[in-house]
Amino acid sequence: MRKFSPAAAICVLLHAMPAAASLPDPLRQMLEAALASNSEGDIVTVAKYVRLAAPDAADEVDARVTAWREARSAARKERLVEAGPLDLWKGRADIGGFRNSGNSDAIGLSAGVDIRREGLDWRHRLRMRADYQEDNGTKTREAYTASWEPSYKVNERLSVAGVAQYERDPFLGYDSRYSAALGIGYRAVSTPALTIDVNAGPAFRFTSFIDGTREDSPAARGSTSIALRLSPSLKLTNDSAAYFDATNNTVVSTSALDAKLIGPLSARLSYNLQYEGNPPAGRKTLDTQTRASLVYDF
Repeated sequence: MRKFSPAAAICVLLHAMPAAASLPDPLRQMLEAALASNSEGDIVTVAKYVRLAAPDAADEVDARVTAWREARSAARKERLVEAGPLDLWKGRADIGGFRNSGNSDAIGLSAGVDIRREGLDWRHRLRMRADYQEDNGTKTREAYTASWEPSYKVNERLSVAGVAQYERDPFLGYDSRYSAALGIGYRAVSTPALTIDVNAGPAFRFTSFIDGTREDSPAARGSTSIALRLSPSLKLTNDSAAYFDATNNTVVSTSALDAKLIGPLSARLSYNLQYEGNPPAGRKTLDTQTRASLVYDF
């Protein structure tokens, strides 16, 4: 049995709708062309001007746009239901250089991967990053992070979210640090141009320091994720997280500006800040990195 694509199903539904006599054929053809494109921005713009040109047909225009949105939503839901565990993954990989200040002063290489999956009930995010630099055979920067962030969507805005994270940064004083957290996530703002997600809940951290000591402590964790679309080719993001426990507070924040170049390639300029409230003796509380990277979306 032949399957129709979501776009085809939407087009069939829209063309099957009866046409009202009040909408002139040229305007109807223009609206149908926009609806067939499946571009929210094009549809909103064209519908706006069709309403201005034929105000008596505003109800028909609204009905067709509403039908398109409902058909698109139904097709998306069907696609999510039928997707396998290896489907729906999207992500980006970046490689570039960084400038470090704080516990070391160096220029080195940086690489990272950020992969996401948006399912019907679950959302997953996997992130990995490595910074490395040597000066005359001596390491002056070595930092690795990896995290998995699963979340169960209670509704479109509310979720129950978890975080499992590994970190290694000898120049900040710890050989390894494992963190586990569970919290409530909330999408505070959701528009085509701006999204803001917040999350808060309890956590636990297991830290092994470079001097051989170890510290395990309960903590509270909070995070924010902000994405602002400045233009079709320019995007500003910020990901921040903070851990608060009895012996050490940690704040990590990364701000990035992405400029689309060609196809899946973008250029990124980012600034990362990491604060450790009670670092080991001889270590500074603040570490920063400025990175310039080439990003590939897949």
